[in-house]
Amino acid sequence: MKIRLISFNIQHCRDFIRSKQEGREVIDFDLIAEAIKSQNADIAVLNEVRGKGSHPDYKNQAKILAEKAGFEYYRFGEAIKLKPDLPYGNALLSKYPIAGFDVIKIPDPELKDENAYYESRSIMRALVNIGEKQVTVFGTYFGLANSEQKNAVNTVISLLDMCDLPHVLMGDFNMKPDNEKLKPIYYRLTDTADYFRESKLSFPSDNPVCKIDYIFVSKDIKVIHADIPDVVASDHRMVAADVDV
Repeated sequence: MKIRLISFNIQHCRDFIRSKQEGREVIDFDLIAEAIKSQNADIAVLNEVRGKGSHPDYKNQAKILAEKAGFEYYRFGEAIKLKPDLPYGNALLSKYPIAGFDVIKIPDPELKDENAYYESRSIMRALVNIGEKQVTVFGTYFGLANSEQKNAVNTVISLLDMCDLPHVLMGDFNMKPDNEKLKPIYYRLTDTADYFRESKLSFPSDNPVCKIDYIFVSKDIKVIHADIPDVVASDHRMVAADVDV
């Protein structure tokens, strides 16, 4: 069955251009929802998503975007609570039923000795029913420090090696494709960027200079087409891929 995937760091629904122009944070659910909707995706992994918390800015963004963009199913995967009770993490939107869902924490480095911003991260793992088939969807957002990235890759690899279903891995990895730490993932999976018609970059969205956002698929999934659409909404452009599962 042919489906469309997107991976999109939404920066908690921040309008990237207006926020820069006005010098303040502008949250625009409609802008982000329309960007997602424009790709007619069946499954979307979103990064930098807020959950419902005590502060009025912390709404159930997964639910809001699912409803606005036309997805029947959604899940929020918490990675960290900012302050006491402000959940932050990733989200999965799906037009197909989500049969199972859990969140695996990426271990924090024992020693934080790099000049980098550290933040606890996680990996969403979802079992999605696509017709008569089941596909495992992994969604994640890697850290900035080398030690965080090593822990993230090791955690991902352990999950991939346990997975006996067709699977996809999507997210913002904060690493360029030539990063040595990504080699174990490239060994196991296909980067859908191999199917771009031309070289495409994802960050920053208004003038991208690097590719740090990915859709990987297991070898038993056929890639039909992939692209980074020229859509500017968040600070990242999204990655899209049409695949046959």
